Amino acid sequence: MNKVEIFQECHNILGEGVTWSESTNTLFWLDIPMPSRLHICSFNNHQYITYDMPEMITAMAERSDNNLLIASHYGLNNFNLIENKFEQILKLETDKPQNRCNDGAADFLGNFWIGTMQNNIAPDGSAIDITQNSGSLYCIDKDFKIKNHESNIGISNTFAWSPDNNKFYFCDTLTGLINSYDYDFINKKILNKKQFAKFDRGYPDGSTVDSEGFLWNCRWGGSCVVRFDPNGNVDRVIDLPVPNVTSCTFGGNDLKTLFITTARYGMSNEELQKAPHSGNLFAIQTDIQGKPDFKFAN
Repeated sequence: MNKVEIFQECHNILGEGVTWSESTNTLFWLDIPMPSRLHICSFNNHQYITYDMPEMITAMAERSDNNLLIASHYGLNNFNLIENKFEQILKLETDKPQNRCNDGAADFLGNFWIGTMQNNIAPDGSAIDITQNSGSLYCIDKDFKIKNHESNIGISNTFAWSPDNNKFYFCDTLTGLINSYDYDFINKKILNKKQFAKFDRGYPDGSTVDSEGFLWNCRWGGSCVVRFDPNGNVDRVIDLPVPNVTSCTFGGNDLKTLFITTARYGMSNEELQKAPHSGNLFAIQTDIQGKPDFKFAN
């Protein structure tokens, strides 16, 4: 295993949602707090650009023809990369104005899974205490039909599937547990919720699954990414020089580069002096091939 290196000095406040486009050799990630930004790095022409967003964006999936499906504070949106146009598609949880979207991803059928939570970020970027488990787990199909699969969630994170797509992984960060479910994709149901993994460094944040069926989980407050085997046992730990590690995905031509977002949100000046690279995008060359990120099928 090689050493973790800084891939992009982007100094995100709360980097998240890193996504690899296999069809365009492009890496996408985002910075959540306002002024929220979409970051794009093209491997074809080595171009790095950012787009300012009109509201907090929290997760994404690629669509066809230069369009992205982007989850934001209030719901789902389309962003056209050519026209730089952000358009709302649907609102989520209009009956819960205190909530916002958080992590999410597309599955192999092109459904978009998204979790919500009580909004913990004020317009000025300051923190808001989470006082209730008001989040839910939703699946949204290509016709934008919404199905609620679980409620009473504190912080929705980790949206990943086994290579055969029969297992779904999800966590409520506040519990410290990563759970697995049987995914009945024919009937669009998740069943048999079980505790999959627990680790003693930090809290579980975003995850990805590799081609061998191992789950790579980022640890908020844990300064690492941990790889769990399909039984939930720790296989290896990748240390990072920053405390808050948020999301990861495999990319590059051979899908063997793990890209990792981090955050400096909530850190004091003293903490930032000790970990000045907080908020940058990291990468590590691995000996394991990942799985491609799926597109939203619409």
